[in-house]
Amino acid sequence: MGRLDGKVCVITGAAAGIGAETARRFSEEGATVVGVDREEGAEGDLGIVADITDEEQVSAMYRQARDEFGRIDVLFNNAGINPTDDGSVLETSVASFQRVQDVNLLGVFLCCKHGIPHLLDSGGGSVINTASFVALLGAATSQIGYTASKGAVLALSREIGVEFARRGVRCNALCPGPVDTELLRELFASDRVQAERRLVHVPVGRFAQASEIANAALFLASDESSYVTGSSLVVDGGITAAYVTPD
Repeated sequence: MGRLDGKVCVITGAAAGIGAETARRFSEEGATVVGVDREEGAEGDLGIVADITDEEQVSAMYRQARDEFGRIDVLFNNAGINPTDDGSVLETSVASFQRVQDVNLLGVFLCCKHGIPHLLDSGGGSVINTASFVALLGAATSQIGYTASKGAVLALSREIGVEFARRGVRCNALCPGPVDTELLRELFASDRVQAERRLVHVPVGRFAQASEIANAALFLASDESSYVTGSSLVVDGGITAAYVTPD
């Protein structure tokens, strides 16, 4: 018997990285998965192309999932961007900063706004919002737009978790450390020195695999986390716990 048997899960950013790996992991555990991405190729039983910054498209994708499978039980609001022109507050343009907020924060807001009513209709469910370890600490290798967006996702998730706690809907933030995905590889390919500078601060000495983050999402999606809401699950290889890392 799977840990997500009978659950319908909508995952954004499901064409690659954490989203795609989580879609596969949820399917292994018996879930019906609706994968959403802005490009074709989302993993899942049903793939939907949608722009999560567009309210009409977000509302429509949940309606389509509900019409197809009759219910929605889990929202994994995972889609996000981390562009290379996002740097210091002194250098990042307003346009770049706003673009990151639109995807990473507004996108999560819209997915919660239009997805949670379907969870309520199903008698409850789980919302998982991808934040980041950078929501919990600062870095001199700044990505100011990304960091600001993920801090906001953390606060948003906490408030939603409290608001809907007695209505059967749980909401938690998932805070990964750096993950070996295409997004991270692209970022680090442009600056190997910065890549090595980041890696030295990871106590376990490596970046996470997407499957390790997917397993954390699985816990939050399943009934095993039934008493967990308004919280932040940090999966960062010990980064936020470290002062000095091992040699």
